[in-house]
Amino acid sequence: MYAILDIETTGGKYNEEGITEIAIHKFDGHKVVDKFISLVNPEKEIQPFVVNLTGINNKMLRTAPKFHEVAKRIVEITQDTVIVAHNAQFDYRILRTEFRRLGFDFERKTLCTVDLSKRLIPDAKSHSLGKLVRSLGIPVSDRHRANGDALATLKLFKLLLTKDSDKSIIKEIVREESLGELSQRQLDIVASMPTEVGVYYMHNKDGDIILLGKSNNIKKRVNRHFLKSGDLARQIQKETKKVSYEKTGNELIALLKENEELIKNKPKYNIQGKQIMSSNKKHLVQINGYDILSNNLIIVDKGREIGERSAILIKNGEFSGLGFYNLNYQINNIHILETIITPMNSSRYARKIIESYLREKKVLEIIELKNNP
Repeated sequence: MYAILDIETTGGKYNEEGITEIAIHKFDGHKVVDKFISLVNPEKEIQPFVVNLTGINNKMLRTAPKFHEVAKRIVEITQDTVIVAHNAQFDYRILRTEFRRLGFDFERKTLCTVDLSKRLIPDAKSHSLGKLVRSLGIPVSDRHRANGDALATLKLFKLLLTKDSDKSIIKEIVREESLGELSQRQLDIVASMPTEVGVYYMHNKDGDIILLGKSNNIKKRVNRHFLKSGDLARQIQKETKKVSYEKTGNELIALLKENEELIKNKPKYNIQGKQIMSSNKKHLVQINGYDILSNNLIIVDKGREIGERSAILIKNGEFSGLGFYNLNYQINNIHILETIITPMNSSRYARKIIESYLREKKVLEIIELKNNP
């Protein structure tokens, strides 16, 4: 038994969205045996872009039932079913979040028609719901409304069922209750991540780094890794037992640390050798009258906390390393500076990172160092 589902939300920050409309069609593989369609009062404002997309506005929802008033019906109609949705992880996450707010642990198996259509219709130009159903000649109305999208998903699912004659692919695609959305372990990992810029490291059971990256919001990026679909993403999710991180204070430090850590650790799930290599010739970058890659300079930017700054050392025109210092520290002497700097690989790609960043973005300060050799 399947519960074909679509949800419309208020939009907004991750895990702060509210449901504005829900449509569920209970499907036994041949016909719809039950259905539930309702607007829902999210008790919060709808984002303007969502109003434009769906046509659902705050006035329409004032007299609609609140989620706790429809929760029992949702539990009943989805009992002993597999939830089917286009991008099922999104709908399932939203539902579980709403039920958690009520103190109830809502768990169902899930099946994503995006994943299923990629397996059964791999040559489709797009696997988005609107473009896919149009390409298949499936009639659809009321796009971006819960019932319109649920009916389109139902028609698509019927077609996919006939293509998977022995139902082997569907059995393979179905996700268990604990995999349809983040597991408790993954939720705990995400909750422990900062929302700041830095580098994150995904470790396997032996503590080895299997994937690393930089992000301006570590929490959001790690969460995205856990929610991705596809064989590779699932393998990473399965193997990841711990995630560590290092805050960097700014994006330039994060980029340089990511590059250094990729060279040092060579994680098996990072694409190796994708660095954009610059030519052997040094390109002078003029900033505040300094030739960045010919002098002895320090590039100063924000640190990881209040009262701290980051320092990138350019020595004899080469990237030498980086570090952090407090505002009371004297750093304009190269010998003093080198005591707080962590030496790093002076690769052509590291130079390219600095060149590109300084052309596009601002830093707090660039200082010419004393005691140049």
